[in-house]
Order: sequence, then C-alpha cells, then structure tokens
Amino acid sequence: MELLIATHNTHKIEEIQNIIGPDHTVKSLADYDLYDEIIEDGNTFEENALIKAKYCFEKTGIPSLGDDSGMVVEALGGRPGIYSARYAGNHDFDKNIDKVLREMDGEKNRRACFTTVLCFYNGKEYYFHGEMWGKILNTKTGEHGFGYDPVFVPEGENITYAEMSLEDKNKISHRKKAIENFLDYNRIFKIW
Repeated sequence: MELLIATHNTHKIEEIQNIIGPDHTVKSLADYDLYDEIIEDGNTFEENALIKAKYCFEKTGIPSLGDDSGMVVEALGGRPGIYSARYAGNHDFDKNIDKVLREMDGEKNRRACFTTVLCFYNGKEYYFHGEMWGKILNTKTGEHGFGYDPVFVPEGENITYAEMSLEDKNKISHRKKAIENFLDYNRIFKIW
C-alpha cells in the first residue's frame, strides 16, 4: 500500500520507508509533481502537520501523512521548536545547529527533546506523537542522519543520532515512535 508523505526531504522519506518496511511504498511530493512550498504558519507541531497532510490530500485525493518535527531545548525555553528547520536559515542545518550551539554556549542544562507529530488526513485528521529525550553536545559529531542529528545524544546512548546507522537510529527515534503509534492505530481502526 502507498503512503504519501508531505515532504520533499529525501532523508525523511528514506527514514520513514525504513521504519514502515517493504510492505508499503512511501511517496514524496516530488512523486506527484507537487513543488509548491507549503506554508507552515501554524503555532504548534500539530497545526503544521495538519497543514501539510491536508495540502497533499486536497491536491491528490490520496490519504496523506504530514510530519512536523523539531528540537525542543529546555535551556532555550523550547526553542527552536516548530522553527527548527528555519531557525537560522531555511533548511540550512549547519547554520541552525551553529545558532543553537551559540545560544547554548556555557549552558549546563543540555537537556533537549526531538519531537515528531504526524497528522494522517483522509478527510478526517488523526494525530500521532513521538518523543526522544537526550542532550545537546557542544560540537557536531557524526556523518549520518540530517537536521540536528550531529549534536543530539539520545537518553541511554553515548553517541549522536549522526553516529548511528539509519537502522540503529530507527530502532529508537522520535519518528519511529510516532509511526509505530500510527501503524498500531491503523491495525485496529483501518484508517489507511
């Protein structure tokens, strides 16, 4: 079965496909020749996830999954939060990470949470959440992953997401938890 994800981010598509497995095909906006920028002007992860999912459904008629994810840092009052992808430069995660590290300079409280909210939209909206708590390092470490992965060490681990293989990251990640919640709900209620 096919699932349309409201993103052009190939890393996110690869990660979701890896989590969902080979029985389902994950498609991106590019697979449907949708290149308009989706304006994420919501005030919460839930609102932005709905905006993305609803856009895809209205353009294609295909039940769609919107994903809004971000890094919530305690010492920064929850920033960058919903602005994670455009905190210092639109999807320029080197700049985004550098800004967070500058703001965290000298801060002892390094606690942070990767948050994912999925909205599945098929004419009705359904929400699924996933979180992974951990800490922010002082420097980037690792070559894998994307976004804030090079500075985030999940609780119970001693390496960053960016030092993990995709398979290892997907065993514990915030996105994995949200997708599992979606799949578990779907097994019972057959929304997709």
